[in-house]
Amino acid sequence: MRRRNRSGTGGQDVDARNRQWKKSSFSEGGGECVEVAMVSGGVLVRDSKNPNGPELWFTSLEWIAFLYGVLAGEFGLQ
Repeated sequence: MRRRNRSGTGGQDVDARNRQWKKSSFSEGGGECVEVAMVSGGVLVRDSKNPNGPELWFTSLEWIAFLYGVLAGEFGLQ
């Protein structure tokens, strides 16, 4: 995981115009959630309350490992 600012991190140049941010349908009305955007080589994550704030960048492999961890109950969600 890398924290990404507007100028980029680790040589990653992610074109802001091509981002399609998605938020969980379960978060409607709550306002306290994260948004994700699939980009070349990885996934960006940001706070939905602060869309102009910092973004976290994960490689595709890091994101897949995270999703498998969620499904396996590694984070106490099941």
